[in-house]
Amino acid sequence: MRRRIFLKNAAATTAGALVIPTIVPSSVFGASAPSNKIHVAQIGCGRIARDHDTAETLKYDQARFVAVCDVDSKRMGDSKKRIEDYYNKKSGSNNAVDVKMYGDYRELLLDPNIDAVVISTPDHWHTQPAVEAALAGKDIYLQKPTSLTVEEGRLLSDIVNRTGVILQMGTQQRSMPQFRIAAELVRNGRIGKIHTVKIGLPGDPGGPVFESGPIPSNLNFDMWLGSTPEVEYKEKLVHPQHDYSRPGWLRHRNYGAGMITGWGQHHYDSAAWGMDTEHTGPISIEAVAEFPKSGDWNVHGDFMVKHEYANGITVYTSGGYTNGIQYIGENGWIFVSRGSYTASASDPVSKEKSSKALNASDPKILEEKIGDNEIKLYVSEEQHGDWLNAIKTRKQPICTAETGHRACSVCLISDIAMQIPGVLEWDPTTERFKNNDLANSMLSRPQRYPYGTDYIKR
Repeated sequence: MRRRIFLKNAAATTAGALVIPTIVPSSVFGASAPSNKIHVAQIGCGRIARDHDTAETLKYDQARFVAVCDVDSKRMGDSKKRIEDYYNKKSGSNNAVDVKMYGDYRELLLDPNIDAVVISTPDHWHTQPAVEAALAGKDIYLQKPTSLTVEEGRLLSDIVNRTGVILQMGTQQRSMPQFRIAAELVRNGRIGKIHTVKIGLPGDPGGPVFESGPIPSNLNFDMWLGSTPEVEYKEKLVHPQHDYSRPGWLRHRNYGAGMITGWGQHHYDSAAWGMDTEHTGPISIEAVAEFPKSGDWNVHGDFMVKHEYANGITVYTSGGYTNGIQYIGENGWIFVSRGSYTASASDPVSKEKSSKALNASDPKILEEKIGDNEIKLYVSEEQHGDWLNAIKTRKQPICTAETGHRACSVCLISDIAMQIPGVLEWDPTTERFKNNDLANSMLSRPQRYPYGTDYIKR
């Protein structure tokens, strides 16, 4: 959109330019004109894109999907059809848009007609395309987690800051009013000085050793693996070929870290909002966790993590707590959760365990108004819409690359602490452990050439 506007303005101001009056439809100059829309491409066409990211972005008239990309051609074709069907139905036309398909996102990023990308890939494919999109000048909506290593998250935040693109993290709890209300009440002292935060977050069960099989002809498996080790194809460790149910890669350490990053970034991001620690992190971490002793699914199961912050707050995270966040202060507590909301039909937490969206030790706390001279937090009605508005205004969205990186870092160092006994001392300024070389070696991962951020020209 910005590039098209620039070219149009440049042509109009060229010395000696000949202007010829032309009769054109009024829609060309109106708010719905194609030149006024943000041309968006969907990278990754799986479950979370289908149920959430594409579906939510389609609702906004200022956006127009013009391309899709996936290493699975079946899923890519399905996404193309769904988008075209949506626009055709909305416009009453049979050819409202012709959505381009790309099997390689790097070719998509070369298209000057694409303004922005929504990245809804598996977790191990989040940071690299986001970095390359930023370097290509595309605005970005990035599904959480921000990264699978602290070093890659720092790289992404720095490059986004350097290039000036708009990046919105897919931590949509920020746009749910109860999380903002809870954070505002806490930040304005309605429960006194907070000393403890309890976060409910489940683990994942293990599973058997799965059978390997032939690689489907519609899947570029080598590119799906990306920077991770080359292994035999097992459908249960990739994604289902016949539906969009919860994919098996979520439970393998090559491709994710389990629920600590899967839902952890949501809750740590929201908790940091209330604790006023969005641009820092804990100073110590200690954790215990169960890991499967056999089978292919090998991320953490039941666990507990303890974080201590420089401001005196201690945070405990465990599946033993009700899913959500409980702020505990000198004068009471406030609890907040998603309530009955789910981003996907296959979200793993039952509604019965997280049905109360907002609660407090005294219900009157929740009725208190925030005064004009008190702390008022950013208001977003919906995460994707907020991103599109930020693209238009060039103002920062509700969850930037840096806040996303900081919340994700808490997840990642927690995962490291689950694997190393004892207390780990963390320096949130240098983003290094003070007392453990092994832990520091886990702040990055080996990358399989030619994939990975190590091989990006920047």
